[in-house]
Amino acid sequence: MATEENETLTERAKSRGGQGVQGQAGGLDGLLREVRRQASRGGEPDVRHVLDWLHRQTGAHVALITDESGTVESSTAGFPREALRPLAPLLARLSGGQLAAAATQTEALHVRCEALGPHEPRPLLVVASRSEPTPQEIALTSHTGSLLTLLHRAEASDRNWHGYQYKARQLRFAVLHALMAGGPVLARRMTTGAVPPLLDAGRLRVHLLHCPSSDRDRIARAHQDPSGYHGPDLMVHCPVFKEHLICLIADDATAGGFGGQERGQGEILRRLVRDNPRYALGISGAHPLSATAAAYGQAAHALAAARTTPGRVAFYHGRTPLEGVLPRQPALDWSRALLRPLDSVPKTSADITRLAMNMPRSAVARLLSLSRNTVTAHLRRTQRALGLDLADVRCRAAVHLALALSSSCADPEPGDHQLPFTLDDLLRNESAAAWARTILRPLQARHRRTLQAWIDANTDAQEAARRMAISRNTVRSHLRTAEAVLGLDLLTTGTGIHDVVHALHITNARAV
Repeated sequence: MATEENETLTERAKSRGGQGVQGQAGGLDGLLREVRRQASRGGEPDVRHVLDWLHRQTGAHVALITDESGTVESSTAGFPREALRPLAPLLARLSGGQLAAAATQTEALHVRCEALGPHEPRPLLVVASRSEPTPQEIALTSHTGSLLTLLHRAEASDRNWHGYQYKARQLRFAVLHALMAGGPVLARRMTTGAVPPLLDAGRLRVHLLHCPSSDRDRIARAHQDPSGYHGPDLMVHCPVFKEHLICLIADDATAGGFGGQERGQGEILRRLVRDNPRYALGISGAHPLSATAAAYGQAAHALAAARTTPGRVAFYHGRTPLEGVLPRQPALDWSRALLRPLDSVPKTSADITRLAMNMPRSAVARLLSLSRNTVTAHLRRTQRALGLDLADVRCRAAVHLALALSSSCADPEPGDHQLPFTLDDLLRNESAAAWARTILRPLQARHRRTLQAWIDANTDAQEAARRMAISRNTVRSHLRTAEAVLGLDLLTTGTGIHDVVHALHITNARAV
């Protein structure tokens, strides 16, 4: 019976000037093939292809109208658009849901209209021909309308899925941003009604995964739960470095293994690195949620070392920061004296300056969705207030140390000691010297010379190469080696540069 109907449709299409299609391709089988083709392709439905297909089967001209005003989304080449004008009242009733289908005649044309979909305003399939359509042609038109409805629903579902994924990714980043600013309570307020389980953890570790940027979405989606999180953990796309996936993993000391990480996402990430030679993983120590920024910094340093280790996985080996070995009260007083002018600049400028001490200006611009010129303007305002050139690596290292000291103790106690006048005075003690020796001890002499030349050239590799009479590639190779042996990030986020600046300065001053 289906074969007879297909043959009848094909013959009738030929008699009306249509091109016709042989065999089952002229009937519902061809329509089903079109469904499969477009469903597998994804994206917006190819409406014109479907309308042309119906024209070949029936010889009629077809249009898809998107609203009651008669806006044509797509049509066959010979569709008589002028015939739509007198049909405006009927089209309005169909689009508004008062009618499901209607047939009429206008200007010697037989016109059939069918409303598609359940929601108003409904799109309309309009078929116009010189002769009255047969029941088989009417049925095929209805099937075509159903196909278009399904394709539009699939496209809308696909669009909503992508929209959900985007919003979930943005929410995860907002949670990370709140935690990086030291605000677990703010993160909870932002996610009221859908608080990520991570925020109930006492401590976390940051796993920083380096992988091809095209893999980040796939990895995050593969382990995403229906809430848009990752069970007790979070995987967040780094907005600055497209090859980084920031993974906040709850640290459960009762789960076994290294800080409880032989299970869950931590083990999954290590397995990914083991199976993919282009991957590397840096893992921080355990920190309270309010210290997420410190954990991220440790993970960045560990990642720098991981790239050259055999397994491409490195844990951060904790070392005392410089601010932890300086005499407390003089250091706090020096910090307050240096940063006091920031009270006179807008808070936005001060906040941008804090970020710029830990990453390149272009990275700050991408992080905050600002132009690089806007970031530069804020930094220019800050450096005028401080009286320092923030383009100079040594000045940035001094400000970075002052900010670290101020964040370690917001309200220093007054003392009766003599206030140090310079940073040199503050660093001129045996504890600082021991710290510097510990930082630089793993370096070979040639790598230390390259580091010194690079710092002296204000971290300009080309200028350092010129001064040392070697190639720029050699300079960068030495710096990559220094990253690995020091366990400090020098070339990606650059958060380890400040330690190198201070360590070299301390050792050089004592050698004089």
